[in-house]
Amino acid sequence: MLIQIERLQSSTVERDAGPVSEQPRRPSFARSLWGGLRNLALRRPLLAVFQVNLRCNSSCGYCNLPLNVGRYEMSREEIREVFAKLYHDGLRVVFVQGGEPLLRRDLTAILEDLYEIGFHLTVITNGTKLTMPLVSQFDDLGISLSISLDTLDRSKYERIRGADQLDAVLTGLDLLQHYRSPKFLTCIVSEVNRDEVSQVVAFAQQRGFLPVVGAYHWDVGLYGKQDATLMYDREQARLVFERLLRVEALPRGYLRQYAKDNVTWLGGEQLKPCDAGGYSIAIDASGNLSPCLSLPPVGNLRESSLSEIVARFDRSRIQRCSDHSSCNRLDGRVIGSVLRHPIAAWHTPVSW
Repeated sequence: MLIQIERLQSSTVERDAGPVSEQPRRPSFARSLWGGLRNLALRRPLLAVFQVNLRCNSSCGYCNLPLNVGRYEMSREEIREVFAKLYHDGLRVVFVQGGEPLLRRDLTAILEDLYEIGFHLTVITNGTKLTMPLVSQFDDLGISLSISLDTLDRSKYERIRGADQLDAVLTGLDLLQHYRSPKFLTCIVSEVNRDEVSQVVAFAQQRGFLPVVGAYHWDVGLYGKQDATLMYDREQARLVFERLLRVEALPRGYLRQYAKDNVTWLGGEQLKPCDAGGYSIAIDASGNLSPCLSLPPVGNLRESSLSEIVARFDRSRIQRCSDHSSCNRLDGRVIGSVLRHPIAAWHTPVSW
């Protein structure tokens, strides 16, 4: 998560001071800070959501990604080349997702490359394919992990995720008991699980996870598929977030602010401008670049530079999407929210 960058920097520098063989060599703190601050001042991309693959072992009701259709996935070498250029352009944070990223056999090698380039990484996964060797490798690289878990009820899990995998997820979570890097448990509120969100949050807290609670939204991009089973009354969903805030079930800082943002748009109010195409971008497995997953790609990073593609973005379309959609995806609004609420961002804990 972006909010962890500054506090993780110091531990990264200490780790880099050891023998080169222990960790990949990373750029200096000064270089990393300069590139990030430059892009922050110029409203250039700092964060990329990277779909490292488009294969998945779930079939979530709210996901409309074109999964398992045999589209081209960049090789490890192509990914390294593309992201080395992006780092030079000032990008500093990458959310690695899929599909299900752990289905990619060379994922660890790709993450090692991205770490060595200098990125701060978060892997977003359904948690069904975690193993102890993978967990150890992720932890050694200081990778933040975000595990999706909407319910503790097996039948509800299958209804939401389209697969009977709850036992596999719980087994994977057990492997993270001593995980040193930030670990998040993300719960998406829908009609199926809204009555047990507090239980999932308590479950996260008891196991040292930072709970992230968002709301299912439909008709917005690749994560906005309509599913009659999951669609809710907005007022009922808003009460879920208000209850969490009232009893202070969420950690203070940015994650609590994110819940407040959910209350805002569920109540029919307009959110502050989205970062899409400004501070954040989306990159698919083939290298296609778009402002976010709600908007179509306008170029490919294997063929054109970041600046060339960004210049093609339809800013009026991005603005319309931000103004009129119910989307409050965390990655699309996190940087702007941090800038608006810097004290809250700083108070966000790195563990629960």
